[in-house]
Amino acid sequence: MATRSRDDREARRRIRQMEAKRALRQQQGRRRKRDNVIAASAAATALVLAVVLQLTVFSSNPTEAEFAAAQAGLSSPSASPAATNSADVPSADTAAGKTFTGELTVNGGVVGVQLDGTKAPQAAAVLKSLSDSGYYNGAVCHRLTTAETFGLLQCGAKSADGADDPGYRWGPLENTPTDNKYPAGTIAVARTGNDAYGNGHQFFIVYKDTTIPADSAGGYTVVGKVTSGLDAITKIAAAGLKAGTANNDGAPVAPVTIDSFSLK
Repeated sequence: MATRSRDDREARRRIRQMEAKRALRQQQGRRRKRDNVIAASAAATALVLAVVLQLTVFSSNPTEAEFAAAQAGLSSPSASPAATNSADVPSADTAAGKTFTGELTVNGGVVGVQLDGTKAPQAAAVLKSLSDSGYYNGAVCHRLTTAETFGLLQCGAKSADGADDPGYRWGPLENTPTDNKYPAGTIAVARTGNDAYGNGHQFFIVYKDTTIPADSAGGYTVVGKVTSGLDAITKIAAAGLKAGTANNDGAPVAPVTIDSFSLK
């Protein structure tokens, strides 16, 4: 009888062990399923966020409100996902180490300009190539900002809505201010937001000291400066914006056209 009792106790012990192991396996299985669901949800969320971030871009220069949002939500520059230039973008070598001077005539007002191919060779090469080809003749300056610390005239679009050719894109960013300040007379390159290779045909002239916070790609390429005639731009700014424009950012009250742009 004693032997039988010992055998029974041993059998019950083995059964308890097996039940404990089975319960552990079931618990591990449930945990794996839960972890897989969480991982799948996280991946789906990350994918949605990535799509949203890719679609949520600035159109050329950001507005003041968009700048503030970018400054609040983005803290450090990051590399552009599409680090390639369009086939017809000239090589930076054509402008490297060179200084180009010339005149930009806007609504009859002559603005003397100077481009720096040492600090911004790719941008200088692009603007020189486009001006030589006559691309800017007849182009419009579709955007004007008139806020206290945000004053610029954006030019180079072929239509009043400011649309640019998506097939002409280039980078990288060059000579971007580390303090986000663009002094009066600065000539810089407009681009799509959050994209270091989102430069196109358009540029902007800063007519009063302006602060433009960097976005996730960085700042805006400073390609040159106004050497004379900045008053032609301030006169356009003084005329104001089209009726109904809000936030000190919109179309100039009267159409603004580039008569000519020459560089040598």
